[in-house]
Amino acid sequence: MNSPLPPAEELALIDRELAQLDARRLYLLARRDWLLRLLQQSGAAAVRWGPAASGSPAAPAWSAGPAKEASAPGAQNVLLTLGAVLLAVAALAFTLVSWGSMGIAGRSAVLAVVTAAALAAPAVLLRRGLRSTAESVAAVGLLLTVLDAYALYAVGMPDADGTGYAAGAAAVLAAVWAGYGSALRTLRIPLPAAVVAAQLPLPLAAVAWQAGPLGVGWALLVTAALDAALALRVRAAALPAALLGSAALLVGAAQSWSAGSAAQALAPAALLLAGAALGVAAAWREPRVWGATLVGGVAAVVAVAGVARPELAPGWAVVAHLLVGLPLLAAVRVPALPEAVRRGAVGAGAVVGALGALASGAAVAPVLVARLRVLEEVWAATTPAADASGPGASAAVGLLLTAGAARWLSRVSARPEPGVLAVVLGWAGLFAAPMLLGFPVAAVFALQLAVTGAAGFLALRSPGRGAGIAAAACALAGAVNVSLGALDGRAATFAVWGLLGAGCAAGAAYGPAVRWVRSGAAVCAVGYGTGLLVAAAAVTDLAVVWWALPVLAVPALVAALGPRLGAVRLPAEIAAAVSGVLALALSAGRPGTLALVLALSGVVCAGAAVRPERRVLGWAAGALFVAATWVRLAEAGVTAPEAYTLPVTVPALAVGFLRRRRDARASSWAAYGPGLAATLLPSLLAAWADADWVRPLVLGVAALAVTLAGARWRLQAPLLLGGAVLAAVAVHELAPYVVQVAGALPRWVLPALAGVLLLAVGATYEKRLRDARRLRAVIGRLR
Repeated sequence: MNSPLPPAEELALIDRELAQLDARRLYLLARRDWLLRLLQQSGAAAVRWGPAASGSPAAPAWSAGPAKEASAPGAQNVLLTLGAVLLAVAALAFTLVSWGSMGIAGRSAVLAVVTAAALAAPAVLLRRGLRSTAESVAAVGLLLTVLDAYALYAVGMPDADGTGYAAGAAAVLAAVWAGYGSALRTLRIPLPAAVVAAQLPLPLAAVAWQAGPLGVGWALLVTAALDAALALRVRAAALPAALLGSAALLVGAAQSWSAGSAAQALAPAALLLAGAALGVAAAWREPRVWGATLVGGVAAVVAVAGVARPELAPGWAVVAHLLVGLPLLAAVRVPALPEAVRRGAVGAGAVVGALGALASGAAVAPVLVARLRVLEEVWAATTPAADASGPGASAAVGLLLTAGAARWLSRVSARPEPGVLAVVLGWAGLFAAPMLLGFPVAAVFALQLAVTGAAGFLALRSPGRGAGIAAAACALAGAVNVSLGALDGRAATFAVWGLLGAGCAAGAAYGPAVRWVRSGAAVCAVGYGTGLLVAAAAVTDLAVVWWALPVLAVPALVAALGPRLGAVRLPAEIAAAVSGVLALALSAGRPGTLALVLALSGVVCAGAAVRPERRVLGWAAGALFVAATWVRLAEAGVTAPEAYTLPVTVPALAVGFLRRRRDARASSWAAYGPGLAATLLPSLLAAWADADWVRPLVLGVAALAVTLAGARWRLQAPLLLGGAVLAAVAVHELAPYVVQVAGALPRWVLPALAGVLLLAVGATYEKRLRDARRLRAVIGRLR
């Protein structure tokens, strides 16, 4: 018979199942006796026992009483555990309290007899099939051996060192328990207990002999090695081996990092290398524990680089660790190594590289973020140079080392993730290096522009989507950072922003690139063009409101190019629209300038609307022209807008009427919307600012007439425009009274009314939804 389990484990499994079957059999026999007594008491002697014969009716089902909340084996285990705990408490109380009332002979005799009986009883119980009882009694016996050891120390060797005695006692108890468990292999407690006890002798002995942290570390490591060897036969020893080995490596790493010289770091290095060798050996023997090689590889890096660390600055110590750890990645190309060892070594190199990159990036980030201080005073030319003697230069070297290792790993493993890391780390190292090395300002800008351009070119040409996205993000981050730095001087601003704008324009025109990269480049080109025009206007010492005029050149140029922009036309036009909004914001401080900018913006939109695919911009042009007109009229102090709007509204409505007669399918919005809006909307604004009653009354009557006309002829534009204006006028007229009523009412009334309204709407939600859909359908059928 073949089995995947070792013989000892399979035997233990069989014993456990047999014990469960015995317990189940006892329960069924007891149940049968109870049922027999129940039937005898009820006088049902004619019932047939056992299985029903073939073709005969099944035996009647008798109620077994209330369902039991615990099975018989479960209750048995609880009772046995409770009994063992009580015996242990009694033994402890006897040892601590009643021990002094007996003589030496009596004490020895009592403990010897009780311990011997507790250790011998499980053998008899196992032969009788009482497995759970034997486990409980064996646990009590093991505890008694501990008490025996304590009693021997308290009576026979009170002057001995307690820690040393505990080490020796733990060794003896581990040996005794191991022998006991080997003799009674059916028991599950003794062997694990022996493994636990075996962890204590060497560490306790190191503490007793005052061996220091390294001595304790070696004791932990030797114990872990013994556990690893034992784990080949007893799996319970694997966990202690991992825990003690990790503790030993932590002790070695702490001592290595705290060493004041290379000589002092040699002893911790030896401990770490020994731990690394143990981890590699464990992974070589057992493929499932490849993590041991990973931990061992990191420990070896700390050991070797830790010898040089005391003689180096903190930043260069990180570089030293990278120089030692990154070569572990080469294990991926060594097929002779076992898979577990190779996987763990590569993982160790990756961990060292990741930690080194984080440490280097933490040193680089403050240098790049420091450029934000330029915004406090633009064109002040006060940006300080970086100190080349600081940790920054080593940080750049660390980033470049990890970038090179990631690039090599991406090529040999054919995975995209290392390539993405290589792009990001390489850009960070190259971009920050000029500042960290203390180069002149011009050289810093030149090199950073070159790095940013290289990242952008890689984004344009990269076949891999991950690397392309990473390169585009790096190019954008570099452009933003160097643009902020260029604000420190006027010449730098124009030079840097001009070069970046030209580069973005070239990238937008590069046909083979993917569309999203070209679109981003087009948006950046429009942004840099706008920034250059703002900077040029600032140099001329013009008022801020006049800066809007040169900014309008950007949307005008984009609108003029139009279809020639190709695939990037839409994103470029959106960016140009943002530039137009910026122009309006700049000119908002002076009504006359604002009116001029609104009119020029309308001209740009009207010019773009000439093309059939941009006809929708005609509405924007009309709105801008109207807005420019009313801003100019407001500046002139006009209080009666109807004098200017009615001469426009009447012919516009006439033209719309004629168009509807020629084309019955024309929308009412196209025919009557502009004409009605030209008068109703300005009059509404004037009515809201008018304290008299004449204008709101006349406007309300006119809006009511327009609304009724729209309902009579089923026209959507008059109906909605007139209704909206009528409602706004009504709200304006009722507002003072609502305010008075609200002030007179108690404060709780408004929340109460709101609650009632919400309840009513919620209760009739479905009906309101149907009404809204019906209203939408009716309005949609109007012209």
